[in-house]
Amino acid sequence: MTETGISDAGLFEVPPLAEQERMVEALLFAAAEPLTLREMEARMPPGCDPAEALQLLRKRYDGRGVTVTRVGDAWAIRTASDLAFLMAREAVETRKLSRAAIETLAIIAYHQPVTRAEIEEIRGVSASRGTIDQLIELDWVKFGRRKLSPGRPVTFMITRAFLDHFGLESARDLPGLKELREAGLLEARMDGDTPSEPPEEGEADMFDDDGPDDDAPGADDADDAGAGA
Repeated sequence: MTETGISDAGLFEVPPLAEQERMVEALLFAAAEPLTLREMEARMPPGCDPAEALQLLRKRYDGRGVTVTRVGDAWAIRTASDLAFLMAREAVETRKLSRAAIETLAIIAYHQPVTRAEIEEIRGVSASRGTIDQLIELDWVKFGRRKLSPGRPVTFMITRAFLDHFGLESARDLPGLKELREAGLLEARMDGDTPSEPPEEGEADMFDDDGPDDDAPGADDADDAGAGA
């Protein structure tokens, strides 16, 4: 606001909506990470409406090879989902997430915000600190607000990077129990076949290797017995 009472936006001619659409397109194309409407508005000339320009851009890209995709509360330009196979490259997968890490990640995604104690209660075993630390390093999990309960424990939530990686707009788009059963992802649990978990120490928290699961009850006793022998 100037001394004459005229707003800064009034001192400049607001770009036409078509030009604002081009600006939004340029910002999203060049951005390394998804941008929120507030971030776009801060970079555009005064008086611009990135929300309206964004909707026009989405319609323009509808049916094209790339689309304007919502990622949480932000937006990004992404390859159309039906063309994702063109970007695939064959690679040798040498390591994968351990069952402990997958279960922990799933609990956080479906129950966020959730504390470590609540994760342990749902899994039925102690949660190794290394498991959550590794998920945080992957930028799939972040710290949430402290819970209003004794001790004010910290909570954990999924990140925008998690949503972006799995092509989700929000946590509400996660598959439900029906979809998981149809995909066969719950058959092992339903049939009572519960494979043993991999070791929970260091990097082994996140990746499958041979060895016992430190999360399993009695693992420490087995180690002590072996040392005594």
